[in-house]
Amino acid sequence: MPDFTNLDAIVLGVSKDSLASHRRFQKRFGLPFPLLSDAESDVCERYGVWKTRKLFGRESQGIERTTFVIDQTGRIARVFPKVKVKGHAVEVLAALAEM
Repeated sequence: MPDFTNLDAIVLGVSKDSLASHRRFQKRFGLPFPLLSDAESDVCERYGVWKTRKLFGRESQGIERTTFVIDQTGRIARVFPKVKVKGHAVEVLAALAEM
């Protein structure tokens, strides 16, 4: 994983998964940043990522994987919707370097 520490950035992951699930996921993939549990969907709904999704003709509610870059004033400076994992960290690093 690319190094975000030199860019004065804080990286957080948020999902509805439990804290125990986050700990297992973090350990499994060696993630060097905190994962936060939003069990009640408050954050997911406020950021508009809790959506109706369709798979094989069936609808269900779920999180649309999205990255938000928030600047030092607390303003959302960049949004990356429908994130695909491969190459995404490099893309976010480039966005941070531009700030």
